[in-house]
Amino acid sequence: MARISGIVGALILGVGASQFPEVSQQYRQRLGGAVDALQVVVADFDATAARAGLDRTAALAQYRGTAFLEQRGADMERTIARYETLRGDLAALEQASAFERLRNFRHLTDPEILRRTMEIYVPAVPVSAEGAIFALGGGAVGYIGFAGLFSVLFWRRRRAV
Repeated sequence: MARISGIVGALILGVGASQFPEVSQQYRQRLGGAVDALQVVVADFDATAARAGLDRTAALAQYRGTAFLEQRGADMERTIARYETLRGDLAALEQASAFERLRNFRHLTDPEILRRTMEIYVPAVPVSAEGAIFALGGGAVGYIGFAGLFSVLFWRRRRAV
């Protein structure tokens, strides 16, 4: 039973892991689009501030006086912070291989971008060397993990009898 469960685990994790290179590549492309869109907003804000003789911090401080202005200022601060975070993530992933993207996984975790990536992602058979290596690695982990789990479970059952 342990061998069968190991084979099932190898297939499940092998197929799942083989998808990482493409999912992470599509995430990076969406991330680039998000950074481009936010860059337009932040650059426009900075240009407006500069025309008024203000830097970004001073311009944000101008959003005071009414509940609307204070909320708008807080919204702009969040937009700028998100832009800076995503820009850093994109820089870390820009030329990274799938293995480097796995190592830098924390740069692939923006919930909105990840959700939108997965909404349109269609699993495919990997034909790249990276996909094959991920499939083999996932398969090995799946086999060892599932076979080990079932061995322990059945060992306890056999021992109890």
